[in-house]
Amino acid sequence: MTRYRVEWAVTARDDLEAIAAYIAVDSAINALKVVERIEARAETLSSLPMRGRVVPELRWHGVMTFQELIEKPWRLIYRIESHRVVVVSVLDGRRSLEDLLLDRFVR
Repeated sequence: MTRYRVEWAVTARDDLEAIAAYIAVDSAINALKVVERIEARAETLSSLPMRGRVVPELRWHGVMTFQELIEKPWRLIYRIESHRVVVVSVLDGRRSLEDLLLDRFVR
C-alpha cells in the first residue's frame, strides 16, 4: 500500500491556531484536545487519501482538485499531489464555504 506524506499549508496551520485560540478562551485543555483530534484525523489521509469527497461547493463550479474530510464540526480541505496530501484549510462546517472564502479574499 502506498503511503502519502501529510503536509499542512500555512493557511491550514493558521486555521488550526485560530480554532485553538478561540476554544482556549474557555478551556486550554479542550483546545489542545481539539487540535490533536484534527491533526490525528488529517494523518489518516496518509494511507487512504482518496476516501474524502470532492468539496461539493467547488464541484458545482467544476473544481475537482480539492477533497474534504469531516471531523465534526470542521472540514479539512486538502489536495493530493503525487505521494503527498496537502491540507489547505480547516473550516467550520457550520458556516457557508462561500462566506468563509470571501472573508479570506478580502483580508
